[in-house]
Amino acid sequence: MMKGGMGNMMKQAQMMQANMQKAQAELAVTEVEGIASNGIVKVTMTCNNAVKRVVIDDAAMDDKETLEDLILIALNDARSKAEATSNARMSGMMPAGFKLPF
Repeated sequence: MMKGGMGNMMKQAQMMQANMQKAQAELAVTEVEGIASNGIVKVTMTCNNAVKRVVIDDAAMDDKETLEDLILIALNDARSKAEATSNARMSGMMPAGFKLPF
């Protein structure tokens, strides 16, 4: 009886690993958008933090320091959204109380 239980546990672990790999592949192409100052700067990145696009409104071009700050804000907003999306997607696959390393 113990052997059958171990086999089922291994099968479940393999299924969980396959599901996690599928979710990670989906997250690698899932895009989120970070925004600063009501859309003056927008950054689009995937949930594995690959930046895809940066859009800067002409109104932001006058002040270099402000533009730099807006880019940082938009990048951090996008990263935060990517992390939240990833955590929401992956948390359903983990046993209760198990913390994700990312």
